[in-house]
Amino acid sequence: MSSSDTDPPLWVAAVHALSRLFGVLAAALILISIGVVCHMVFVRAVLHQSSIWQTEFVTFALVAATFLGAPYILLTRGHVAVDVLPLMVTVPARRVLHFAGSVVGLAFCLFFLYAAIPWWHEVWALNQTTSSMWRARLWIPYLAVPVGLALLCLQYLAEIWLVLIRRENPFGLLPEQTL
Repeated sequence: MSSSDTDPPLWVAAVHALSRLFGVLAAALILISIGVVCHMVFVRAVLHQSSIWQTEFVTFALVAATFLGAPYILLTRGHVAVDVLPLMVTVPARRVLHFAGSVVGLAFCLFFLYAAIPWWHEVWALNQTTSSMWRARLWIPYLAVPVGLALLCLQYLAEIWLVLIRRENPFGLLPEQTL
């Protein structure tokens, strides 16, 4: 079997690369948020000044990290999973369970994406800002929602495709793994 037979299709490799990139970006946002929280504590406790932008920034950064990091979590199976049922059934039944669960997850993400795009576009078109003194443009942090969801949908499609063409095992379980 040549390496081209075991390598994922180009579009799947691109989705995986994007998921990894956004996973790194999500981790960076979390680390930056930690630094901003430390800055906020110093400004408030030591300098006795009010914080203007820190709370909003951290809130937006952590929400962005959640949405932008979700495709990486799906890629690496880093989410919480209960695999008792897949371990109890045959491999063909595992494939059906995997497909059904992935289609439900994909449908949810597609619906959420469908709702998020006009939500983001309205904020962008109206150039809305936060009500604080910082006046952050809301379209910037809100963009993480449709971008993260779109990539999550692509990651679901890649996962479904790889199981369908038998390049990956459903739930990442080897055929001999059973209870």
